[in-house]
Amino acid sequence: MCMKAKERLRKLAEEVFEQFENGENPYIEIPIRSLRNVRFDPEKGLIMMGGEKMKRYFLNVSHAKKFMQTLMVASFVKKLLDEKVTVDMRDLFYSLKIPIPGTKDNVFNEQNESDPIVEDLEVTLDLLREEMNLKADKKGAMVGDMVIVDGGDEIDLRRQGTGGWSIPSKVEQDVIQFKEHTAKFVLFVEKAAVWERLNEDKFWKKMDCLIVTGKGQPSRGIRRLLHRMRYELGLPVIVFTDADPWGYYIYSVVKQGSINLAFLSQKLGVPDAKFVGLTTQDMHKFDIPKSLGIKLTQQDIKRAQELLKYEWFKTKEWQEEINHMLKEGIKFEQQVLSNKSIRFVSETYLPTKLEQKDFLP
Repeated sequence: MCMKAKERLRKLAEEVFEQFENGENPYIEIPIRSLRNVRFDPEKGLIMMGGEKMKRYFLNVSHAKKFMQTLMVASFVKKLLDEKVTVDMRDLFYSLKIPIPGTKDNVFNEQNESDPIVEDLEVTLDLLREEMNLKADKKGAMVGDMVIVDGGDEIDLRRQGTGGWSIPSKVEQDVIQFKEHTAKFVLFVEKAAVWERLNEDKFWKKMDCLIVTGKGQPSRGIRRLLHRMRYELGLPVIVFTDADPWGYYIYSVVKQGSINLAFLSQKLGVPDAKFVGLTTQDMHKFDIPKSLGIKLTQQDIKRAQELLKYEWFKTKEWQEEINHMLKEGIKFEQQVLSNKSIRFVSETYLPTKLEQKDFLP
């Protein structure tokens, strides 16, 4: 991974240097990361970037500072790779909050300037920031019958206590290796509290699976880990969220990728992921009282109507579910299943839906 990143940085530097030598106005060509350059590819089942690009010139008043910032970030990343150290985005910002010689300005004054430059570099070099030794905060946990190697340390995910293995930001092959496992699938769970219930009930042992939580919207590291387990281990990915527009969107992000990170969809998306629930139609299947639902807000309704228009939600099954939610005017949290019994989710709900393969596509 390190060599690939170094090689692409070297090539970028050589291209710019060659432009200088040829007396050209040096530029960096960057794919456009806007909605107009994003499309859904039905064959791949992913949200993909189009082919539009823009040129960021050195000798251009409106481009010059960003041109300089891009090369400064690239140089900083090269240093990280050479020294084999990893830092977070805040570290990068402060490391480059330095004066520009001959001016009263800094290379970066705020982090909202440096973060987009990192994304520009990612899409230009076709690299994850984690492959450039840049990381985000840890978010999420995993448990199950698997042994991994994390940074050289062997870790048995069956023996990580109630908290599970804390998923790091960087989960590339040079850091995380899958050593052995007996799992038949991976279950991604939106809510940490529900994941804790499943862990405490040893659901992963009964169902021969791995259980991952993102504690809400999954981080890039979690999505990358799910992608790796699907394509390197051949494990199906099944998603379990709240029955609301936001839970459904979390599922779509795991499956198709996101509009904001469309340039990374092929490294993060799992197009054949399945949705096990929760759905508003489960109120009928499992005799869940409608009174336990939460009334949809205007924001919920607006978001649901937006989902109906997304190409990847236009299957018959999803149209029926979203319209059913709008008709009933309610949403359900995963924890609503505790009303039946504390272990209902692990002993009845999930085993029943998994056995019947009661999934949404």
